[in-house]
Amino acid sequence: MRALVVEDNVQAAEQIAHALTGHGFVVDVVHDGNEAWFQGDTEDYDITVLDIGLPGKDGISVLSEWRRAGNKMPVIILTARDTWREKVSGLRAGADDYLVKPFEMEELLARVEALVRRACGHASSVLSCGELELDTATQRATLKGTHLDLSSLEYRLLAYLMNHVGQVVSKATLTEHLYQMDFEHNSNVIEVLVNRVRKKMGTQHIQTRRGMGYQLNEKG
Repeated sequence: MRALVVEDNVQAAEQIAHALTGHGFVVDVVHDGNEAWFQGDTEDYDITVLDIGLPGKDGISVLSEWRRAGNKMPVIILTARDTWREKVSGLRAGADDYLVKPFEMEELLARVEALVRRACGHASSVLSCGELELDTATQRATLKGTHLDLSSLEYRLLAYLMNHVGQVVSKATLTEHLYQMDFEHNSNVIEVLVNRVRKKMGTQHIQTRRGMGYQLNEKG
């Protein structure tokens, strides 16, 4: 999963990015509204954490422009303005949720999990595909009740596929959602990663759709 963090306070942005990274996200960070609008308009994110008070262009304006352009990515706004009018403005501009500063990082992570889950059509934090289960809260994956020992990158791959069960996901899409923008990779990096996961859970679960990408097999 890929997240965009928009926060002009560099230290706060780093703390949020660190927490999201530890929770299985690939994170891009920007500090001003104009760059935020550009990133959200040109890149594909699963979630955006958006501060309202930004230099260049305020967060409400950024969000409003995204929504007018048809951008449906989940957005949680951060605000230090604990008034109902600010909350209403953010929600009416297209925010999916909001959090008032100061906040507990665990609460932010829980809200982010919920938004990503709902956007993918899941009601529970435990994703299931046949006998395969993945708990997004604990980042624990099991197959037939047995724990799968996955690296952070392998977990991100499986989490993305489980959030898109039944869909064919291209190598390009997986690359965008698993790696940082500046990551230099060769053409078979996704194939190698998929094969590593297959060795741990069996080759039948992730199907290759030749010329198209990969699909998680519900009947595996």
